[in-house]
Amino acid sequence: MAALPFSSSLFSSKPSIYFPSPISPSFTPLSLSPISNSSPISSSFSISHSNFLSNYSSSSSSFRPSTVCSFSVRASSSTKKKVLIVNTNSGGHAVIGFYFAKELLGSGHEVTILTVGEQSSDKMNKPPFNRFSEIVSGGGKTVWGDPAEIGKVLEGASFDVVLDNNGKDIDTVRPVIDWAKSSGVKQFLFISSAGIYKPTDEPPHVEGDLVKADAGHVGVEKYMAEVFSSWAIFRPQYMIGSGNNKDCEEWFFDRIVRDRPIPIPGSGMQLTNIAHVRDLSSMLTLAVEKPDEAHSNIFNCVTDRAVTLDGMAKLCAQAAGRPVNIVHYDPKAVGVDAKKAFPFRNMHFYAEPRAAQEILGWKSTTNLPEDLKERFEEYVKIGRDKKAIKFELDDKILESLKVPVAA
Repeated sequence: MAALPFSSSLFSSKPSIYFPSPISPSFTPLSLSPISNSSPISSSFSISHSNFLSNYSSSSSSFRPSTVCSFSVRASSSTKKKVLIVNTNSGGHAVIGFYFAKELLGSGHEVTILTVGEQSSDKMNKPPFNRFSEIVSGGGKTVWGDPAEIGKVLEGASFDVVLDNNGKDIDTVRPVIDWAKSSGVKQFLFISSAGIYKPTDEPPHVEGDLVKADAGHVGVEKYMAEVFSSWAIFRPQYMIGSGNNKDCEEWFFDRIVRDRPIPIPGSGMQLTNIAHVRDLSSMLTLAVEKPDEAHSNIFNCVTDRAVTLDGMAKLCAQAAGRPVNIVHYDPKAVGVDAKKAFPFRNMHFYAEPRAAQEILGWKSTTNLPEDLKERFEEYVKIGRDKKAIKFELDDKILESLKVPVAA
């Protein structure tokens, strides 16, 4: 079955999902190709449906398909798969592999999760790795090792599907792709990042938008598409969920429970996207169970609603049952690096999951007001609300703004 297409509409002033009217054209799979050097934007890659390239204007800084369509997809296969997850040992993406493994096991698939490094590492005492017993108790296998020597680590094991949730550049992922191909793997999935999209004047980011040609993930995406006939790319943004070892909502809770002002760069009206990790795992599972529909497609692995930076602060305060004191600042005027002082980008940065909704029939279950209540309960349970924390950058910002801080 040919790859089913995804199409997007132009974004209106309201950040919501557009549901197109039925049309039934024929399409070809997504193609990944460098834009000609003669183009004024030759530093970018265009990742889009090949038959839509005629809609691209070389004078534009972004690509948006002008054709709007919808289509039906074939019912998912009930075949159980043997899935290998190559999982990072650090950063916010590690929790994706954990949730994905548990969801696959719950659906009856066989799962092996290969984590980078050694089981005896101190990192394995932290979430989500210290919860890997949940994978084992569910019938999954856990192994550790170097993905560069994946053949030796797995000793001839065979799989139907491989997900690389580790590499950010071709040197790291190429050994996994090459081994998977030589081992008879049928489907290859890759966790990329929505961070590779070029900034746009027409948010949100949709599948087919231009990406940064020098981003390491782009090289991986292109090579994978050259080697495998059945592949899919997933581009997540920010995420929350139990077991995440990268601060997101915790950053806000840390200040709210200590009655400290929350310094937010800019106006606070910048839009972003924060999904519960269960949404990411459910999308990945659908790709495994609907390989014909998923193949040769790119999926923004995000929820279907945006939230403002101020809105995130208010929702966290609501979840904690505390008041919130938001202050805004200009990072340049204060003399701080916003990337170090704040957990999110100081700009509109959000994507929409249009491809997953239309091609896979995926639905988001993220509900920030309710999900943050659950996250705050765990925050208190582990005692982080009592932990001694230094707020040196905050203090510098607040001092510059002459905002008092409670002793």
